[in-house]
Parts: sequence; C-alpha cells; structure tokens
Amino acid sequence: MRLLLACGIIAPLLNSVVILILGAIRPGYNAWIVPDSNLELGDGGWIQSTNYIVTGALLLAFAIGMRLLLRTGRGSTWGPILLGIYGLTFIVIGPILPDPALGYPPGASSALTIHGAIHILFGLLQFTSLIAACFVLARRDAELERRSWSWYSVATGLLVAASYVAFVLTAKLLDGGQQDSLNGLALLAAAFGSLCWRFA
Repeated sequence: MRLLLACGIIAPLLNSVVILILGAIRPGYNAWIVPDSNLELGDGGWIQSTNYIVTGALLLAFAIGMRLLLRTGRGSTWGPILLGIYGLTFIVIGPILPDPALGYPPGASSALTIHGAIHILFGLLQFTSLIAACFVLARRDAELERRSWSWYSVATGLLVAASYVAFVLTAKLLDGGQQDSLNGLALLAAAFGSLCWRFA
C-alpha cells in the first residue's frame, strides 16, 4: 500500500520535471503564457503525451492506495473515486491532442477541432475532480477533528479553482490580442498547489 501511496508524490514530480525540461528546450514555447498541454504538439510532442499517460497511471495507483488506506468513513469512497477520475483524465489527454493556441506551435492554425474540444472537456474534468476531491477529503478531516488538515485541503481546492478561472480569463484576453503573462502561470499555480497537497 505504501508504494501505491508513494505514486501520489511521484506523479506530480514527474509531470512537473518533464514539463519544465520540455518548456525550456522547446523553441517558441513560453511557459508563462502557453498551457503545458501544448507541449504535446510539434516535434517531440510524444514525450509530453507519454508523460501525461504515465502520470495518469501513477495517479490511478495512488487512488487505489487511498481507498485501501481510508477504508471506512466520510470520503472513503468518493475521495479515491475523484482522485481516480483525476488520474484518468491525464491518460485521456495523452493521446487526444489539444489544438494549437496562443501562438504555439508558431504558425499553426488555432481552429477548434473535435479532438481539441474533447481535450478541453477532459481538462475541465481534470480540474473539477481535483477540486472536488480536496473538499470531500476536507470534510473527512473535519469530521475526524483534524482541523488544520481540513482547512489545508479547502485552501488547496480554492487555489486550484482560482487558478483555473485565471487560466480561462487570461486565455480569452490573450486570444483577443492583449499581452498577458498569467495564463501559463495560473496552471503552474494549480499544479504547485496540488503537488503540496499530495506531499501533505
């Protein structure tokens, strides 16, 4: 069971390290503006796709470990289920590529496609499931009188939610031609918040 739970730490670390390396070496990619899923596009895009799939598999293993750990009580079923859904979304967005956006890859058309729309929907599900898991497990901690952990989970859920809203709003601004540097940063904040939550 410990190995399964350790997957919850390995997954975000692996995902973050791969994204940082690819973002640093990919010509034309700006991590402050462009979502990390766009690293699936262009030369070497298969690396990020594989990264998502492996990350998702690790998160599914973590969800199983959480179910074995919690066993009974409030959140013992829905907490792991939501974390499992969160992991599943990574596996889905691995092979289902996003559409080019915000100027990356350079010169590519940003027209919406079916696979791009599916990618967006599962991206929304990804954020929603993680936020819901935070609040479900926060209620469990509150019931067990672990107040500090409960508030920590609530704060993480709010951070991820706020980061997603910032991502959507700045994406609209950027598509309208206004320069901003919060789009990629919003996703980085969400990733950092979820990473800290799993370490806890």
